[in-house]
Amino acid sequence: MAPSQDLCCSPLSSEPLSADDAEELAALLKALADPVRLRLVNMIATGGDACACDFPAALGKSQPTVSHHLTQLVKAGILEREQRGKWAWFTVNPARLAAIRTALR
Repeated sequence: MAPSQDLCCSPLSSEPLSADDAEELAALLKALADPVRLRLVNMIATGGDACACDFPAALGKSQPTVSHHLTQLVKAGILEREQRGKWAWFTVNPARLAAIRTALR
């Protein structure tokens, strides 16, 4: 007897991820898969934007460590960087976070 095609609940997504979309999503999730990076994104998203100068004290991490994590998030497109005088300011890229939300629905 063939299994029933009736599902107990609606699927998470209207269609499966393509191989390319899965690769892109995996790269985004990999960039976020670090506690320091998650905290950085949360801090920036909560405040709207944030100066790199504030992160070492807020996170209890050295400036080079914070800089490394910020660079990874910018490379992944999760954060956007703007130079304002001596300091770099960061904002969240809402389109990249929306892509994560959409893929996981």
